[in-house]
Amino acid sequence: MAKKNFKNIVLDDKYVPKKSEPYMCPEQLAYFYKILSAQREELLSDRDTVLNDVRLAEKNDSAGVGDEQDQATAEQEITMNLRMSERNNNLLQKINAAIERLENGTYGFSIISGDEIGLQRMLARPLATMTVEEQEEYEQRKQN
Repeated sequence: MAKKNFKNIVLDDKYVPKKSEPYMCPEQLAYFYKILSAQREELLSDRDTVLNDVRLAEKNDSAGVGDEQDQATAEQEITMNLRMSERNNNLLQKINAAIERLENGTYGFSIISGDEIGLQRMLARPLATMTVEEQEEYEQRKQN
């Protein structure tokens, strides 16, 4: 879709996509790529921190450091960190999928209908894969 390579576009720091621009023009793609790449880097950085915290807590737990209450707290911390790590891994997968859609020209378009998701929705939720209507229908079916 995009003729210019959006990865090489340098945007002004104040740039925000506008409705007056062609939908998912190279500048808009560059904007979303910048956002998604930053989120990806932050998650990768956090993942290392969380894993180090889990390793340290497991090491202290296996060494028998502290009393029973300390060990229970450490176990809760390990569980919480593992849940956060799983959540972050899921989010990382979604970000990677969004970046892949940017690269193959399908970003900003519904995975169901191929319709434009809409700039406002993409600005609010850069990981969106469906239009508002499709998302609402999906959520209703999930509840039933």
